[in-house]
Amino acid sequence: MKGLEDQALEDESGYQEDEESFFQDIELLQKHGINMADIKKLKSVGICTVKGIQMTTRRALCNVKGLSEAKVDKIKEAAGKLLTCGFQTASEYIIKRKQVFHITTGSLEFDKLLGGGVESMAITEAFGEFRTGKTQLAHTLCVTAQLPGEYGYSGGKVIFIDSENTFRPERLKDIADRFNVDHEAVLDNVLYARAYTSEHQMELLDFVAAKFHEEGGVFKLLIIDSIMALFRVDFSGRGELAERQQKLAQMLSRLQKISEEYNVAVFVTNQMTADPGAGMTFQADPKKPIGGHILAHASTTRISLRKGRAELRIAKIFDSPDMPENEATFAIMAGGITDAKD
Repeated sequence: MKGLEDQALEDESGYQEDEESFFQDIELLQKHGINMADIKKLKSVGICTVKGIQMTTRRALCNVKGLSEAKVDKIKEAAGKLLTCGFQTASEYIIKRKQVFHITTGSLEFDKLLGGGVESMAITEAFGEFRTGKTQLAHTLCVTAQLPGEYGYSGGKVIFIDSENTFRPERLKDIADRFNVDHEAVLDNVLYARAYTSEHQMELLDFVAAKFHEEGGVFKLLIIDSIMALFRVDFSGRGELAERQQKLAQMLSRLQKISEEYNVAVFVTNQMTADPGAGMTFQADPKKPIGGHILAHASTTRISLRKGRAELRIAKIFDSPDMPENEATFAIMAGGITDAKD
């Protein structure tokens, strides 16, 4: 059987070529009068593509050490010459959307609920109480993202940012056995980082952007388990809520830009909290995901997970731009997320 590294990273017909031309390297700015020293300063803060400049405000660029307002204007002008800014027709945009791929969850029912799996160029958020399968889903995606899939999806590497110390490489071996793939290859294709503060979590995204740029088209999935845990610790009480939400908004904006800039899928897990006002409105479930409206608006697709009988779990589309509100039942087994047996 073909090794996973060859299997996961092989060139599919024209697919790899699309990936290579997906973004423009920031070094192209040299042709428009921007010196290498300034380009290195941009790279040091995770801006590695021409589109990355377009996605960053002038104010944020001026905060980069060594860049004056005059230099920033010159950089913006140079980037504008390389990019076609403005509007495009829906017909043109649908062609671009053909580059979107889906990563299987391991369960056909769950994939059907999501319209094929976890989508690239988007943030997919799964929230639920403890023991609802959030981390198990993240571990399963670590393996399934590496497997070739439908519509020319070639498979690729994964970055896993762990804020709760729940990542277990041994678990990946069990899931790899289910798909008959090599343990070492699976583990080598997952880059792991433990985040200790919300600031550290944000700094790791600079590394993520640099890695996605360095190995263009090789990485397919970024997982953060969980997105809010460290914000909950670092910011306490109503007095710090506004600052917390502002920092969270910056992180989510960065994640959305990374997913679009490099055509990767972003999967985040989230915790729940008791809703003190729910009793007044007679809600069936007095719990809600944390993060407020900031996280609710930033996530492209939101999935609510809840416990069923024994190993069964129920996933429900909570919010999606194109999928109807619906439910799917799946199971957590030794081999990860799988379809529930009748």
